[in-house]
Amino acid sequence: MSTARRTTQLFTASTLHGAATLAAALDTGCFGPADRRVLVICNNAAVPETAPALDVMPGFERLRGRFDDVISWNETIAPFHPSGWSPRPDDVPLWERHLRLAWELGDDEVELAVESVQAGPAMAITGIFTGAPIDVYADGLMSYGPTRGKLDPLTGTRIRRLLHLDLVPGLKPLLLTEFGVEPLIVETEGFLEVLGELAAVPAALPSVEAPALLLGQHLSTPGLITAAQEEELHLRMMRGAVALGHTRLVFAPHPTAPAQWSRSMEAEAERLGAELTVLDTGTLRAPVLTEVVYERMRPALVVGCFATALLTASVFYELPVARVGTELLLDRLTPYENSNRIPVTLADALLPELGDRAAVEERRPSDGAEREVGALVEAVGFAMQPRLHPGLRPAAEQYLSTRLTPVTWRYFKRRRLTSLGLPGGVPARLSFLPRSAAVRRAVRRARSLRRAAGR
Repeated sequence: MSTARRTTQLFTASTLHGAATLAAALDTGCFGPADRRVLVICNNAAVPETAPALDVMPGFERLRGRFDDVISWNETIAPFHPSGWSPRPDDVPLWERHLRLAWELGDDEVELAVESVQAGPAMAITGIFTGAPIDVYADGLMSYGPTRGKLDPLTGTRIRRLLHLDLVPGLKPLLLTEFGVEPLIVETEGFLEVLGELAAVPAALPSVEAPALLLGQHLSTPGLITAAQEEELHLRMMRGAVALGHTRLVFAPHPTAPAQWSRSMEAEAERLGAELTVLDTGTLRAPVLTEVVYERMRPALVVGCFATALLTASVFYELPVARVGTELLLDRLTPYENSNRIPVTLADALLPELGDRAAVEERRPSDGAEREVGALVEAVGFAMQPRLHPGLRPAAEQYLSTRLTPVTWRYFKRRRLTSLGLPGGVPARLSFLPRSAAVRRAVRRARSLRRAAGR
């Protein structure tokens, strides 16, 4: 007589926000029963030894009880770095046997719940447990955009669901839909209850009454903009907040941001006559979740570029928010299919621009912003990944033929539209021009003559 095999659920998390999302999903019944639940934590910092691990961050102990065991992926695969390591195909059976022994899995049926399935450690773990069903969870705005490139069908066909926060109510994610994966919303109330647990943990937050909270993202690290542009972006946040009447400012830097940015902001605050407080929780800068800051400080305004935390502030906490720098990012993002494009597009379309006083005070998108974001996301999503979503071409053509304006043009690139034969691109009979060597020589000659004439 055969006995049923035990079931072990393996959850991966690299951020406290991700672990909180998993906790909320468990609390609200998104996962079925299991004999054992294991949280595999990963530190993806460039130098993990200089950044705090997830299990030492303030509030993690409140989440630990949802899991039977907590295991470090970094320690499991040392000395390899988790961001860039995956086992060689021939070594996969050896690694599965090793993990089953090291993690005491035996012959358990394994179910996986992972973050971005095309990055570490999810790519490695899903590749090792080749027969395990997969749930993907996303806690950010990237879930509304298309999958970042073509996913191995051996992985994609095993994905059952996409769990995500309801950051843009009514908008359905594009992520993984090429495999027929259905999205499942993690209940907002459950997520807020988990954040309330984290907010109850003592943390060394400054006492500042109703400040304007400025969010840093460290956009220069992945090369989205230059370090000088990002430093200026932070200063623009300060100037804009002060122009709206906020004299108490709190800056939440990205944990890996250079210290000199805070010093330049302190000098600018003194010039503006504002009081600036920089959040810093110690030598390793173990960050307190931004949502915990919302719970504890109740800011009068939250300012950022395209951070997911802007949407949680607006949608979950009903706080006033403002964006800055999205037009620069939309212009600078390369290649066009950069996975940050949909998050930047959503922030630009849904949130008021910091310099638009009326829009900020009325908590509405700035004049001219795109309000029907579903059609916009479909058009941008198709332009990003046309091979993954050929069925979106009619929707993209409809949008581009009827909705292109001086405002909405910033979401697209004429060269991209031309290459895809979409409305707004160069007409087909002129499409040879960008490729013509004679035309390029004539343009270069005209430019050199114009420069010579201007001397």
